[in-house]
Amino acid sequence: MAEPLGIAVVGAGSIGIRGALDHLCLPDTQDKVFLAAVCDPAPGRAEAAARKYKVRRAYERYEDVLADNNVDLITLATPIGLHYEQGLAAVRAGKHTHFNKTMTTTAAEAEQLIREANERDVKLVASPGQMTQPQNRAIRRLIRQGALGRLAWATVGSAFGTYHENEEIRSGQEGFGEINPAWYWRKPGGGPLYDMTVYGLHTLTGILGPAQRVTAMSGVLIPQREYQGKLYPVDADDNTVILIGFEESLFAFAYGTAAGHINDEFGQPTFFGEKGTIAGSRWNGQPLKFPGCDDGLDSYQRGPHITGRHREMGEAHVFEDIMQLVDYVNEGTPPMGAAEHAAHVIEIIEAAYCAAETGLTQSLTTTFTPYDFEE
Repeated sequence: MAEPLGIAVVGAGSIGIRGALDHLCLPDTQDKVFLAAVCDPAPGRAEAAARKYKVRRAYERYEDVLADNNVDLITLATPIGLHYEQGLAAVRAGKHTHFNKTMTTTAAEAEQLIREANERDVKLVASPGQMTQPQNRAIRRLIRQGALGRLAWATVGSAFGTYHENEEIRSGQEGFGEINPAWYWRKPGGGPLYDMTVYGLHTLTGILGPAQRVTAMSGVLIPQREYQGKLYPVDADDNTVILIGFEESLFAFAYGTAAGHINDEFGQPTFFGEKGTIAGSRWNGQPLKFPGCDDGLDSYQRGPHITGRHREMGEAHVFEDIMQLVDYVNEGTPPMGAAEHAAHVIEIIEAAYCAAETGLTQSLTTTFTPYDFEE
C-alpha cells in the first residue's frame, strides 16, 4: 500500500472546516491521507484549526504551504476569485490540487491550469463532482436507454437567498473568529452562478454531455446585503437566467437568482421527454431506483468514500471530491470530477455573462468526455 499523502487545507473558512478538516481528521482516512498543513491569512485562524484538528503545520502565508515538502496535495477552499492564481502556483510547485467549486472564473484560466498540470504530471480534481452520486449516474443511464424517449428540454438552477449570511459557523463561536461572507457578492468569482448554479450545471452536463451554445440575461437585483449589522455592496450579478443549447434541438433553462427555485432538490435538474419526466429523484412521479436509494440519505451524502461517520456530516460531497484526487494520485483512478468537465461548465457561466452584456448568443469551444460508468 502506498504511503499516506500529506494534504494542505488552504482556507480555514466555512467550506475548509466543514468539507475538509472535519472529515480528513477522522481515523478512517489516515491510511490514505493525513493533514500536513492548514493555511489561512486571518491571524490566529490557522493555528486554531491546527490545534482542533491536530494538523502538523499552520501557516498564514500560502508560499509557506508550497515550500512544505510534507505537502503532496492541496485543497483550495478559498474565495473563487483566488483559485486561478493559487492553483497555478500549486501546479508549478508540483502539488496535486483539488479546487472547491468553482475552479476558475474563465475557461482560458481553466485550460491553462489543465495544460500546465499535464506538462508537469500534476493531478487536478475540481468540485463539484456531481457524477459521484449514484442518483445522477442512474439518471444518465435511464436517459441514454431511452426511458424518456426523445428529450425536449431540461431546467436547473439555484438561488442565493440569505444562506451565507445565516451560516452558524460564521459567528466565531467555534474559535475561528468571524468568517465574513462578503466576497460572495463581489467580482471576480461572486454571485450565485459560480457559487451555487455550478452544481446544477455539472449535473446537467454530466448527464447530457457537452453543451454547444448559450444566451442569457443578467443583472444585480439586490445592490446591498447586510451581514452582522453592516451593509456590503453587491457588484457580482445575482439574478441571471440562461438558455443552453445541446445537440438535436435539446434545450435547457438554467438560473442563478437572488430568490426562488423550481426544484426543491438542490443541484438536481428536471428533464422533460416524450415519455415522461425525471424531476430530481423522481421518475414520472415515482422514486428512482438505484444502488443505495433506500438508505434515507440526501444525495450529497452518497459517494464511494462517504461511509461511516462521513455520512452524518456536512459537506460530505467536498470530502468525496478530495478523496477522488487521493485515489487519482495513488492509484491512477480517473476522477469523476474531471478538470475538463469543470472548464466546460465555467465556459457556460462565462458565456452567459458575455451573452447578457452583448445580446449575442455565444458558441462554446470547450468540451469534455462524460465519465464512462461501468454500471
